[in-house]
Amino acid sequence: MKIKFSKMQGLGNDFVVIDAISQSIALTSEQIRLMADRNFGIGCDQLLLVEKPTLPDADFRYRIFNADGGEVEQCGNGARCFVRFVHEQGLTDQKEIRVETARGIILPRLEADGQVTVNMGAPRFNPADIPFVADNTSLQYALRIGNAEVQISALSMGNPHAVQIVADTDTAPVAEQGPLIEHHERFPQRVNAGFMQVLDAHHARLRVYERGAGETLACGTGACAAAVTGIRLGKLASPVNMAMRGGALLISWAGEGKPVMMTGPAVTVFEGEITL
Repeated sequence: MKIKFSKMQGLGNDFVVIDAISQSIALTSEQIRLMADRNFGIGCDQLLLVEKPTLPDADFRYRIFNADGGEVEQCGNGARCFVRFVHEQGLTDQKEIRVETARGIILPRLEADGQVTVNMGAPRFNPADIPFVADNTSLQYALRIGNAEVQISALSMGNPHAVQIVADTDTAPVAEQGPLIEHHERFPQRVNAGFMQVLDAHHARLRVYERGAGETLACGTGACAAAVTGIRLGKLASPVNMAMRGGALLISWAGEGKPVMMTGPAVTVFEGEITL
C-alpha cells in the first residue's frame, strides 16, 4: 500500500498529515508506529488524518494518532497544520472551516499573515469530563507521585491536562515526573503533563510531557491549558504569550464558559510517499 503524505510542523511539534478523502486509508496501530518512528519511518509526534465529516455542519473530520499508535481526542498544533494542509491541497478555499473532532467542533482560521487562529472551545474543569478521579472540582489538587506530592490543576481542552507551576522550566523534573503523571491512576485515560513558569502577567514558559509521545517541542492544547490555569489562579492575564522550546503561541481566554483562542504558525516541511 502506497500512501501520499505531508510532513508538517507547528513550533517543532511535527506531524505526518494524510489526505484520507482523496485516497483510501486504513492503518493499523503497528503501521502508525512505523510511520512515526524516526529511524525506520517518516518520524513524527502525531499522525493526522483528514477525512470527510460525519456531522452535517462540519467541513472536515480530524483524527489524531500519537506516536504509540493510540488515537486521541485533540491536538492544537495539529489543528493549525490541518487548516494549512486543506488549503495547500486544494480541499477548500474557505479561510475559516468547521472541523469535527472526537470532542466536538473546532474552528481554525487562516489569517492574512499566514498564522492560524483556532477556536479551541471552552475548557472543562469537572473531574468527570477530564477524566480525573476527584471528589470535587477545585482550582488545584494534591497529586502523590512516589514519595513526593505536587500541586496540579486538572482540566480538559478536548484532551486531559495536568498543569503544575514550577520555578524554572529549564530545571523542572519533566523527564522524571512526566511519565509518572501521564500514567497516574487518577487519570484513567492518561494525561498530558505541563510544567509552567510564570514570567509576568502576560508571559510564561512551558514544557509538556505529552500522552503517548513524550516531551515535545511544543503542545498547542498544553499551552491553552497552562494559560487557563495561570489566569484562574490569578497569576496570568489574557492574552498570554506562552513560550515553549519550539517557539511561542498567543493564547486568549475571556473566562469561565468562554472559548480559548490560540494563534501560531503552521509549516509544511516536505511531501512524500511511503510504501507500507
